[in-house]
Amino acid sequence: MWYEILPGLAIMTVCLVVPGVATIHIQKFTNGGKEKRIARIPWQWALMERDRRVSGTGKYFESKGLENIH
Repeated sequence: MWYEILPGLAIMTVCLVVPGVATIHIQKFTNGGKEKRIARIPWQWALMERDRRVSGTGKYFESKGLENIH
C-alpha cells in the first residue's frame, strides 16, 4: 500500500535536514552565539569590516558597542 513508503520517506527527510541544522548550531557555537554573516555584495563586506575594526578584537561577531568607537 501507499503507506509503506512513509518509513523510507521519514529516514530520507531526517538525513537531509540534520546536516543543515547541525551547521547552523556549529556556526553559532564557534561565532560566540551569533549566526554566520555572509557578504554577498560589497556593501555587506564593508559593514563586516567596520564591525571587525570597531570590536577591538579583530572579529566581526564580537560587538562591544559604542564604547570602542574612537
